[in-house]
Amino acid sequence: MALDDIPLNSEFFGISVGIIQENAIAQEVTYLLTMLLKRFPLVLVAALLVAGCSGQTESASSPAPSNETSLPTASASPEEVFDPVSLPALMQTEITGTDLVVGDAIGSTAKYTRHPVTYKANEFTISGIMNIPKGEGPFPTLVLGHGYIDTDIYTSGRGLKREQDYLANQGYIVLHTDYRNHAGSDDDPNIDSTLRLGYTIDVIAAARALRAAGLPQVDTEKIGYLGRSMGGGIGYNVATVAPNEYDAIILYAPVSANYVDNFNKWGRNMPAVGNPIIERFGSPEDTPEFWAGISAENYFDKIDDPIMIHHGSADDTCQLAWSERAADQMQALDKDVTLHVYEGEQHAFGPQWELSMQRSVEFFKQNL
Repeated sequence: MALDDIPLNSEFFGISVGIIQENAIAQEVTYLLTMLLKRFPLVLVAALLVAGCSGQTESASSPAPSNETSLPTASASPEEVFDPVSLPALMQTEITGTDLVVGDAIGSTAKYTRHPVTYKANEFTISGIMNIPKGEGPFPTLVLGHGYIDTDIYTSGRGLKREQDYLANQGYIVLHTDYRNHAGSDDDPNIDSTLRLGYTIDVIAAARALRAAGLPQVDTEKIGYLGRSMGGGIGYNVATVAPNEYDAIILYAPVSANYVDNFNKWGRNMPAVGNPIIERFGSPEDTPEFWAGISAENYFDKIDDPIMIHHGSADDTCQLAWSERAADQMQALDKDVTLHVYEGEQHAFGPQWELSMQRSVEFFKQNL
């Protein structure tokens, strides 16, 4: 089994702090202050209030003047206040992807060259590896998101090695992102306390950095995403938070789009992991609204990208039932989703990996 397929005790993480925008309803002040003081340092609460009182907002239009106290909130509706650690809050967060730098070649095959890269995801520099096909471009481009690998042993481009090579040989530029806190990327000190939604920001920013870079090899009209295991769960988040950021999305053996499933498998029975989360956010039984807010399945209505899911029937790491439920939910919403089930295949994929990749390439050809 490949290292990036081993979901150790933090496989299920994947969420980050979003920003909250203006709201003028005074009765929500007490609620939000209580929530923030419970989960964040007093300094951060004060900073948020200062931003709200200064009139700064992510909204495209200015609210009507009011004599009531102005409070930042992520909601477009004055009746809603989103938990800052939630997908709705992330939907309201400004995410920038800039400053893509491609280094000198560190490897070469008959069909492509291999390069170190960095790009900016908001304030964080993210490292990665890029395979660039030889010949005349522009080439369709894919961002790859790896599964969980302990950051203490992770090296740049370590995940999805087979896929990186296979897809580059098929004529795709492949940018394998390391995510923040990995390899040469900047460290985000809040990554664990915000359930690693920063990884979702990094993947969204990768597509935006590719479009902004002006590289002649990159076909900016044809950018897709492939993620496996934890990277598959990130793919669910990306599809709901930033619809149409990617033209097509493929998920291999993804974690569940219901965050409670992931917590039950990799957190609930591991006190060192689960207890701090319960203390900070409450258990799924005590705070169901919070857990719903970090579960991508509750926002599948926002998806506007074609999605293909590959899952083995013998996967004892990420349950096939999770992908079956996600596919059923998307189909019920009339989304373009295809689920391929591979009889006897385990989490890492072995005998039928080649077939899955052939299907993946055909899917990208049709949708990019």
